[in-house]
Amino acid sequence: MTYAFDPELAPWVSMIPEITLTDPARMRVADEQLLAAGPRYEPPVPVEVRDVSVPGDGTAVPVRVFTPSAASGPLPGLVYIHGGGFVLGSVDAFHDDTLSIAAEVGAVVLSVEYRLAPEHPFPAGLEDCYTALTWAAANAADLGIDPDRLAVGGESAGGGLAAATALLARDRGGPALCFQLLGIPELDDRLDTPSMRAYTDTPIWNRPNAELSWDYYLGEGVRGSAGVSPYAAPARAEDLTGLPPAYVTTCEFDPLRDEGLAYALRLVQSGVGTEVHHYPGTFHGSALIHDAAVSRRMAADRLDALRRAFHTTKQPA
Repeated sequence: MTYAFDPELAPWVSMIPEITLTDPARMRVADEQLLAAGPRYEPPVPVEVRDVSVPGDGTAVPVRVFTPSAASGPLPGLVYIHGGGFVLGSVDAFHDDTLSIAAEVGAVVLSVEYRLAPEHPFPAGLEDCYTALTWAAANAADLGIDPDRLAVGGESAGGGLAAATALLARDRGGPALCFQLLGIPELDDRLDTPSMRAYTDTPIWNRPNAELSWDYYLGEGVRGSAGVSPYAAPARAEDLTGLPPAYVTTCEFDPLRDEGLAYALRLVQSGVGTEVHHYPGTFHGSALIHDAAVSRRMAADRLDALRRAFHTTKQPA
């Protein structure tokens, strides 16, 4: 198909390497190289970075903690969950993303190295994210986190895992969350929205990749069937009341577009304060083209949403 991409994005589309999940091990290497290809982020303020091992249920969860060095007093905390279709991605690949949030929002950011499918299907990765969240809440004082300003967020599959973690926190009686950041979230294994049916050849993410993603995460033959857990596919959750305020983003030429918009609308209808940003002319992952005006706007909007949720201000350089 021909797509009306943003004029600043269009020239780059032909240079984006093909992302396919048919060989997860090989694609992990290619994905890391793609994400590392851009310019490195230089934080405007010093940020302490350390890796910790969080005890889990039978397995330890690696977490990278970003703490603004010069900040005083308890800071807001964000448990961040990287993208990658449940199959790809790492804290290393998303290092700059989490570093920028810590530096420019003034928050402690905990980036979770959750277990990936297909080697570790649902619920392994989700339980790792919830383990990191409960650890952050239990150790808020040592981490310098204000427990009343603890949030969860992520991009793509990480956005879906963030939504699922928020559901778990509600249903398991905590930790209390003040916010959920759902960036271009992957939420629905049924793959039956107009955007999912239409976008079979879009850059980076398309229906064939979505099919493989859910097959790896749920197990082959499970996606779309009755009984899939709403903690695996949050779009299946029947009750969205009592969830924390949300910020949801979607891209125009993204198969995930309609499930993100539908989930945001259901949050609104359930009485959850929700802000939605839809970006015309964009595609899934187009924010990797950092210099495009729409990409800069997406990044600025996200930082602004976090500052407002956490009641912080832009950090001085």
